[in-house]
Amino acid sequence: MMNAYRISMSRVFFAVMLVALASSAMAQQRSPEGLFKRWDKNGDGKLVPAEVPQGAQRNFKRADANGDGSISLAEHLQLFKRPPKAMGATAGVKVLRDLPYAGTKNPRQMLDLLLPEKRVDNKPLPVLVCIHGGGWRGGHKSGAANQTAGYIRPGRFAGVSIGYRLTGEAQWPAQIHDCKAAIRWIRANAKKYNLDPDRIAVIGSSAGGHLVTMLGTSGDVKELDGKLGPHLDQSSRVKCVIDMFGPTALLQMGEKQNAPTSPESRLIGAPLQSAKAKSRQASPLTHVTKGDAPHLIIHGTSDRI
Repeated sequence: MMNAYRISMSRVFFAVMLVALASSAMAQQRSPEGLFKRWDKNGDGKLVPAEVPQGAQRNFKRADANGDGSISLAEHLQLFKRPPKAMGATAGVKVLRDLPYAGTKNPRQMLDLLLPEKRVDNKPLPVLVCIHGGGWRGGHKSGAANQTAGYIRPGRFAGVSIGYRLTGEAQWPAQIHDCKAAIRWIRANAKKYNLDPDRIAVIGSSAGGHLVTMLGTSGDVKELDGKLGPHLDQSSRVKCVIDMFGPTALLQMGEKQNAPTSPESRLIGAPLQSAKAKSRQASPLTHVTKGDAPHLIIHGTSDRI
């Protein structure tokens, strides 16, 4: 992927901004399962108030759905499925919410479009596309939209936050089909919203990092395009990618990820090693070619793999 590091000068301003966005989003976007495991100090599979960080304790009663004084993993994940409150995060930004991109009424197949209330000029705006994480089974597009708003407010960029079907509803390749349909929607509506269809960048962490990397490497993989939405004449290619700790090679992951109940196996619909062809298809590394979009990949050196 040496071509991934040859970013032309025309892309530099775009890349610099995306690095700043990555730094912010990485601090804010956490895997719900990872948070639960870190907070569950005694490993008993439930959280009590003493285990929850002070900043998150205000949500304890809301998460404790059955009122038993502890939070199970299921209750914890359910809290993350609820659209978070904006809390003024989108001030100075016009947010067009729940725009259907796939020609359906499925709330998971919708996107939020963020436009600056004041643009620096009348030129078409480059687009920052955020894809939320959550193990492909949780998370919500509104969280990514709120995090992106600060970069849209100055008037130099537009933002899009994509929703996609989770594994409780559909398995692979539904998730990448949704994301590609959303990219095609952006291009088809670029003139309407004064967007630059040639400068679409994608960013995501964890499961979102996996999906943005799939977008960056599968632009020439026809079987992953899907047939969703009315804009099949549009390209689903992207200009550049920021992947924050997204899986790139599913068959090289550990035995824990091969378990039938792991997020990765739930994505595929079977244990990874028992469905090798599908696992390879869902691995961004499988599709790397010379013409792929430049990638910035961020991963913690102390993360357990």
